[in-house]
Amino acid sequence: MATSFGSQISALRGRRRERWRDMSPIRKREAKMGLLFISPWIVGVLLFSLFPFIASFLLSFTKYNIVQPPEWIGTDHYVSIFSDDPLFLKSLRNTAVYVGGSVTIRIVLGFALALLLNLKVRFLGLWRTLFYLPSVVPIVALSVIWLYVLNARAGLLNSLLYAIGLPRFRWFADPDIAMIGYLIMSTTWVGVTMVIFLAGLQGIPEEYYDAAKIDGANVFQRLIRVTIPLMTPTIYLNILINIINAFQVFTQVFIMTDGTGGPRDATRTYVLHLFDHAFQYLPPQMGYSSALAWILFMIFFFFWAVIVTTSQRCVFYQGGENGE
Repeated sequence: MATSFGSQISALRGRRRERWRDMSPIRKREAKMGLLFISPWIVGVLLFSLFPFIASFLLSFTKYNIVQPPEWIGTDHYVSIFSDDPLFLKSLRNTAVYVGGSVTIRIVLGFALALLLNLKVRFLGLWRTLFYLPSVVPIVALSVIWLYVLNARAGLLNSLLYAIGLPRFRWFADPDIAMIGYLIMSTTWVGVTMVIFLAGLQGIPEEYYDAAKIDGANVFQRLIRVTIPLMTPTIYLNILINIINAFQVFTQVFIMTDGTGGPRDATRTYVLHLFDHAFQYLPPQMGYSSALAWILFMIFFFFWAVIVTTSQRCVFYQGGENGE
């Protein structure tokens, strides 16, 4: 098998060399210029993506604190994470709660807003900009704004609740409801999901809806039988994007809890736990944090594999066939 694979590689290289020899001088010059123009990007990927990616994998098997050279310890970090780190499971559980809640909120609310804006409303560009605008505001600024909105004493949300006769909540001081505050804050990024959904909705030909109307389908039936099936590629894309973004929740938790993940670690997220080991502990535990990062990468890979696998059966395209 190895010989067969090697011969295939040799044949492929031979065909590439023949294709290069057959190219005209102008095409060769264009190819060289293209490589020249993308070379900064290639160098950037190698230096700032591929090299750290490989280095972190190797460091995850070492005891490394930046000051001293890495010391190879094998899989000790991974064993310690699963057996001796009580905050690992707690941070992973907190992150899972945030991911489940925030992704659901963004998908459902984003899809609902996209459906409303797809109804040939006036000033579509204005509404789309208003809903999308919070997504481009720096997350640090948004976190400060939400600190005032969810303030336990004089926050806007508690003032509204009190005005209608409901009790005030200590959003970021009560460990039982602290994560709910971050889920409320996650609505800030619904605009990105909405814009992607709106683009998908506007790509559905009107002929499908006209045919459904002729068959007697009402609005709800057209939504279930036409819109949602043809939106499954966009739905899967949005789910994957939002899962990846939600798992990386860090900045808002760091700002609102002064980096503690409180109260009583109720909002300590996975990336905050990783950050503490890398930059808050003395000496820094770079090897340990690299192992945590690779566990997070494997979680990303798992969700990606599940989405890709299920999409082959559940994603439909305008041709009427499932995704391949």
